[in-house]
Amino acid sequence: MQYPEVRVRFCDVEADTLNLDPESLVRLVNDRTRAIIVVHYGGLPADMDAIMGLAGERGILVIEDSAHALGSSYHGRRPGSLADIGCFSFHSSKNITTLGEGGMLTFHNDDWADRVDRLRGNEADAVFVPRDHRFGTSRAPLPGALYPGLAYTHDCVALLRHGTNATLSEPAAAVGVAQLRSLPAFVAARQAIAGRLREVLSGYPDLVGLPAVPDGVEPSHHLFTFFVREPERLSRDRLIHELDDRGVQVPIRYFPLHLTPEWRSRGYRYGECPTAERLWFEEQMNLPCHPGLTDKQVDLLCELLADSLRASLC
Repeated sequence: MQYPEVRVRFCDVEADTLNLDPESLVRLVNDRTRAIIVVHYGGLPADMDAIMGLAGERGILVIEDSAHALGSSYHGRRPGSLADIGCFSFHSSKNITTLGEGGMLTFHNDDWADRVDRLRGNEADAVFVPRDHRFGTSRAPLPGALYPGLAYTHDCVALLRHGTNATLSEPAAAVGVAQLRSLPAFVAARQAIAGRLREVLSGYPDLVGLPAVPDGVEPSHHLFTFFVREPERLSRDRLIHELDDRGVQVPIRYFPLHLTPEWRSRGYRYGECPTAERLWFEEQMNLPCHPGLTDKQVDLLCELLADSLRASLC
């Protein structure tokens, strides 16, 4: 089957959240826009009221990438329930895991949920019409027959997508259920570590900035992000090297997607998302902030962060 070509337009981010910038989005959408994909960066929910308001006016589908945001809240609601479709990851690096891999989709549309349920179970996403059939002397599937599907009761008039075997194994699902029960404790641990790191950074109020958290929003702190705001006085790159030399892993995520080779090959260029580019190449930093850290490790992390900040002053 030949799929129609999709034209992707990359939206810039807000300088103080790294989330999609609604003002930039307004300039990008047009009569051909069919969907908006929103990432809740680092577990900080994006400005969904503004995004959904714009999408609702124009009849545009909104998809939430909530891989970082499990455990976050947005004005009393949970990411994954704020748009038309929600996507979650249960990779081992995320807020909960299902033995290393796995994920979940959420929908506001029962028909979509039913179609995806069929697709993941190796059935086709197709248009069926009722029509009774018999095959020789067989008029209906025998008890226990596997995968007759709609063979006896329907005809297929249009095949939209082939299915795939993408079901989660029972052991992985069991681990996920246990992890889900522990999610509040995991989030509380991340929040406590983030508080300790903020205490250290508060000693440099003119040199570093933290993501803005609007009223009514509670981040899950999948990532702890801050920004070096005065590079002439505090070198971001030197700070990264100082931390690395002291054994602190600095996960700088995520590289501007439009500058990767596969997107550059389609014509995207540096300068299209100036805020995202400036933050990535000049200001953005992340620090370890996961519930697996012990109190002793957090104490050491704060000590090494303070030492590295002092060593990086210009």
